[in-house]
Amino acid sequence: MAQGKRYKKAAAAFNRTLAHDFKKAVALVKSNATAKFDESFEVAMNLGVDPRKADQLVRGTVALPHGTGKSVRVLVVAKAPKDKEALDAGADFAGFSEYIEKLQGGWADIDIIIATPDVMGEVGKLGRVLGPRGLMPNPKSGTVTFDVAKAVAEVKAGKIEFRVDKAGNIHASVGKCSFDVDKLVDNVQLFVGTVIRAKPSSAKGKYVKSISFSSTMGPSVRVEEQSLGADL
Repeated sequence: MAQGKRYKKAAAAFNRTLAHDFKKAVALVKSNATAKFDESFEVAMNLGVDPRKADQLVRGTVALPHGTGKSVRVLVVAKAPKDKEALDAGADFAGFSEYIEKLQGGWADIDIIIATPDVMGEVGKLGRVLGPRGLMPNPKSGTVTFDVAKAVAEVKAGKIEFRVDKAGNIHASVGKCSFDVDKLVDNVQLFVGTVIRAKPSSAKGKYVKSISFSSTMGPSVRVEEQSLGADL
């Protein structure tokens, strides 16, 4: 893919062959985020796990202290009175049969789906539609619950989910490049620390093989793992 002048200028602003202290890496990404929109701050981690093995599947959630900076559209699939409870808590959409039908028809104007346990029989039938889009509610991520008000509040406040892919990588957006450096540092530290604490007991050898930061449109910055102060 051809690289534009803005990208090349950003890439030339630092030595991309070196791993940087993580706070310096945060500042580098922020200073090189020069697109005409507010770019997301991305964290990518390569882990020493085999995701094909069920006991090495790394996944979890983390509530970022300063949020993601994104407006998250939340659908709560629930029957009365839980649907009203969800709307009162800030859900963008809430209901049961009408939204099952909309989802079956390919409706995609949402970012996260929360469902109560009693409707998962119907929601589960939509696996082929929701699964590929990463929208299927899951108890492990807190998106299958009767406490819909709490779940909505957490998601709106910046709770995100992470899951290792088939190649052993985890990728997440942990804020916006317009955030103050200190806020990005806080979000990054909590996210990386949470991934590290999710290390499977069956994983052997070096767990975190590499970490890099980038903005949506900018070059990646390699990070010196030990500078995060975590047991890798």
